[in-house]
Formats: sequence, C-alpha cells, structure tokens
Amino acid sequence: MSPRVLPGFVPTLGGTLLFLSLATLLPLSALLLKTLGLGWADFWQIVSDPRAMSTYRVTLSAALWATLVDLVLGLVIAWILVRYEFPGRRLLDAAVDLPFALPTAVAGISLVAITAPNGWAGPFLAPLGIKVAYAFPGIVLAMAFTSFPFVVRAVQPVLRDLDPSLEEAAQTLGARPWLAFRKVVLPAILPALVSGSSLALARSLGEFGALVFISGNLPFRTEITSLLIFIRMSEFEYGRAAALASVILAFALALLLSTNLLQAYLHRRAHGRT
Repeated sequence: MSPRVLPGFVPTLGGTLLFLSLATLLPLSALLLKTLGLGWADFWQIVSDPRAMSTYRVTLSAALWATLVDLVLGLVIAWILVRYEFPGRRLLDAAVDLPFALPTAVAGISLVAITAPNGWAGPFLAPLGIKVAYAFPGIVLAMAFTSFPFVVRAVQPVLRDLDPSLEEAAQTLGARPWLAFRKVVLPAILPALVSGSSLALARSLGEFGALVFISGNLPFRTEITSLLIFIRMSEFEYGRAAALASVILAFALALLLSTNLLQAYLHRRAHGRT
C-alpha cells in the first residue's frame, strides 16, 4: 500500500471543498441566480446600455495598458532582484508586496496626492499637457500599481532557478546579450510571464478602491464598470448590479481558462524541445 502524501487526506479535502464552497461557489451562485432572475430581455438591455458599454471599454482598455506596463516593469524588477546584488535589495524585494498590504483606497489617495494638479508632480506635468489624475492615464497608473506584484512574484522564482551557464554558453557561441535573452531566457520564463500577466489583468478588471479616487468617475469618459456596479447597488438595483458583475465575471473566467490552456501548450512545447 502506497503511503499517503498528506496525512488525513479525506478531512483535508473536505475542509478545502467546504471553504471553497462558502468563500467562492456560494457567492457566485447567488450572483448567477440573481442574474438569471432578470430574464434574457432585461439582462441584455442592462448589459448593452450605452453607459455600461462605455464602462466596459474604459475598464478593458485601461486594464490592457496596465498589464502591458506590469509586464515590462515586473520583468525588469524581477531581473534586478535576481541578477544583481546591491544595498537595499532586500528592502526593494519587500516593497514589491506593498500594493498587496496597502489598502487600495490608501493607494488611490496617495496617487492622487502625487499626480493631481496641486500635487507633487502635477505642477510639472501640467505645462507639458499631461493630465494623470481624473483622467484615463490615472486609471492605468492605479491599475498597474495594484497589480504589478503578480508579474514580479511569478517570474522571480523561475528566473532564480534558471541556470546562468545557459546564457554564458549562448554568448560564448557568439550570441549578443539580447539574442541570448530572447532564445534562452525568454522561453524559460514565458509561462510565468503569461501567468503573472493574466493575474494582473484579472486584478485590474476588478479594481475599485484605488480607481474611485483617481479616475474622476465621469460617465462615458472615466467611469469604470466596478464603479457603475457600486452605483447600482447604492440605488438598490441589485438585479442591474448583478447583471453588470456577471459580465466581468464571465470575462475573468474566460481569461483564466485561456491562460491555463496557453500554459499547458507552452509546457508541452518546452518538454517537446527537451
């Protein structure tokens, strides 16, 4: 008889499923039941409303831009933390998790204090015609700030485990540093980049606390979907709020499923090469 990997597997599995049911499945089921109670005609009228469509556009476009920023910034920070030794490296490593520990409302207020016209950086940006707070760039900035640790923490351990001798061998064979990175390092860290970026995108889509302070909340201009959901909730229109939330939920689930399929494909491709 083979030994069990975990002692008490049955109660452990039961406790895990119970927690998932109470923390995830039960709220999602309530959301879906509330949405299904609307009827297809009412549901479509709510989710296709011009104001709702505008929030989808603002939210999705800002989240994509923020994810692109996270992809570059997260890779650079992970590279610095793994490949270089310098004073304050541990402090920088700990600061990466600050957006996770910091309340998002505090993050939004801090970003406004920096980028507002009367803030620290606002007077320097205004003469250049750059408006960050209460505009689309502010939404991107807040989303990127609250989600970039996902990319760093996904790439960092993979980059740390990568054998530096592979890059050295590529450079010995005449490859320039950029070519060695593209041919040796990037394929190894690509699944981690995809995973971290998808989590950052999902986090950006659902961000609320930081955005409510910096976005300006102007309908058809800087209003995001999560804010519109909050407005419908405050108006006691729970069916409308559930319908809007189901759209974001469907997109997030499709994103996670696509990411898992892409990671499986990259894993099979990497093992096929080896």
